[in-house]
Amino acid sequence: MTFLDALEEWIISTLMAAATLVIFVAVVHRYLVGVPVLQDALLRFDFTWAQELCIYMFVWMAKFGAAYGVRTGIHVGVDVLINRLNGPWRARFIVLGLLAGALFTGIVGTLGASFVWHMAHTDQVSADLEMPMWLVYLAIPCGSYLMGFRFLQVCVAFLRTGSLPHHDHGHVDGLEEEAASADINWYALDDNLHPHDLTRADAPRTEETAR
Repeated sequence: MTFLDALEEWIISTLMAAATLVIFVAVVHRYLVGVPVLQDALLRFDFTWAQELCIYMFVWMAKFGAAYGVRTGIHVGVDVLINRLNGPWRARFIVLGLLAGALFTGIVGTLGASFVWHMAHTDQVSADLEMPMWLVYLAIPCGSYLMGFRFLQVCVAFLRTGSLPHHDHGHVDGLEEEAASADINWYALDDNLHPHDLTRADAPRTEETAR
C-alpha cells in the first residue's frame, strides 16, 4: 500500500507540474513570437499541440486525483442525516455508501475497459499529437478501478477501526506551527480595558506578563 500510495501521488504531482510547465512555455512562446527580433527563430518551434496535451494530462490527473480523494477523505459528502443516526445504523449506511461507490466505479471501469479495447483496434488518433486515442481513454478504466479499490480499502478500514479518513477543508499546512511558535501575550490590554483571555491557564508567559 505504501508503494501504491506513493505512485498515486507521484503520478498526480508529475502530471500537474508537467501541464503547468507546458502551458507556461506555450504562452511565453506565443507572446515572444510577436517580437520582430525573435520572430524568425521562434517560428521554427510549433506549440500547437500544447493545449491538447495539457487537456489529456489534466484528464489523467483528475482520474487519479479522484482515487486520491477517496483515500484521504477530501471528497465532500452530505452526511447530515447519517450522522444523526445511532451507532449501528450509521455504520450500516456508511458501509452501504462505500460499497455502492465501489460498485459504481467498478462498472464505469469495466465499461471504460471495453471501450478502450474496441478503440485499440481502430486507427483513431488525436488531432494535433496524432496519439492513439485508446491511450487517452485508458485513463477511464485505470482511474475508475483504482477509485473502486480505494472505496473497498476505506470500507475495510472502517469495519476494523470504525473511523473514516477525514480532511479538514479549513486546514492550511504550516499555520498551526506558526501560531504555536508565535510569542503571544494573552494578558496584553490592547484596548486599555480588557485582557485577551484571563482564563487561559496554558497561555505562554512572556517577559512582559512576568513583570
